[in-house]
Amino acid sequence: MTGAAAGYFRGLGLGMLLLGLAGCTTSVPAPVSDRTSARTAGKTDARPVTPQIAPSTNGLHTVQRGDTLYAIAFANGLDHREIAIWNRLESPDLILVGQVLRLTPPPGAVEIRPLDDEPAPSAQPLAEPVVLREPQAVLLPYSEANWAQVSGARPAVAAAPKPASPAPAPAVAAPAAGASFDGWLWPADGTLAGRFGAAGGKGIDIAGTRNAPVKAVAPGKVVYSGSGLRGYGRLLIVKHAGEYLSAYAHNETILVKEGDTVTAGQRIALMGDSDADRVKLHFEIRRYGKPLDPLNYLPERS
Repeated sequence: MTGAAAGYFRGLGLGMLLLGLAGCTTSVPAPVSDRTSARTAGKTDARPVTPQIAPSTNGLHTVQRGDTLYAIAFANGLDHREIAIWNRLESPDLILVGQVLRLTPPPGAVEIRPLDDEPAPSAQPLAEPVVLREPQAVLLPYSEANWAQVSGARPAVAAAPKPASPAPAPAVAAPAAGASFDGWLWPADGTLAGRFGAAGGKGIDIAGTRNAPVKAVAPGKVVYSGSGLRGYGRLLIVKHAGEYLSAYAHNETILVKEGDTVTAGQRIALMGDSDADRVKLHFEIRRYGKPLDPLNYLPERS
C-alpha cells in the first residue's frame, strides 16, 4: 500500500469515528426539566382554580377568594345571618380572604328560627292557680226587692239580641295551571330521578335533556351563581319571600348573575351534568338553612 493510500484510509477511519460519536451524542435523552420546559413552552392555562366549599369538619371556615356568606351557609346547612351574628360581621356582604369564620354559636348566641318552630306552650297546670278577684263594690244578687232598693224602679227587660249571621267565607282562588297553591312552579321538565332523603339527598333530581330550560320556581333574587360548592357543579341559589331559598345544581350554562331579580318561570339556566354522572337538575328548597322536601311545595304533576 502506498503512503498516499494509507493516508486516505486513516482519514476515512477518523471521519467515521467522529460521525459515530456524533450519533451517540444525539441519542441521549434530554433531562426531565428540559423536556417539560420544551413541552409547555408557549402554553398557559388561563382557567383559574376555584376553591370549592365543603361542609366543615371542625366548625370553622377559612374564607377563600370567591366565597360568599350564602355559599358558606348553604354548604353547612346554616342561615347566613347566623354566621354574621356569630362572627359579629358588620355587613354580611363583607368577608375577607383568609378570615376564619366560626360555624357554631358562641355561648349565649341569638338563635334564628322560623316563627312556626317556636316551642308550644306548656300544658302543665300553673304552680299557683290564678285568682280572679271581684271589684271592691258589694254585688247583690238580683231580685225585685234589691232592684227597688237601689233604683226605686224595675229595670226594663232588654230584648235578647239576634244572633249575628255568620259572615260568608272568603272565596279561595284556585291555583293557576302549573302552579301550586302558594304559587311555586316546577323548575324543569323531565323525570323525577331522586327523592328527598333518599341516600341522604337534600332535594330532588330531575333527569332531562342537555340545555333544557331551568326556571325559577318563584320570584326572588339571585344570591349565588358559581361552581364553588363541592358536589353541586354550576349552581344557582335564589332567595324568596319568607326566608326561603331555592337551589339549582349541575347546570350546563347559567343565564343570570348574582344580584339579579328573577320572576316565577323565568329561564335562569340550562340543564347539564356539571359535577354529575348524568344530565339532570338537582333542586333544593331551604328555609333558615334547613333542607325541606320540595315535593311538599311544588304542585302535583299529572
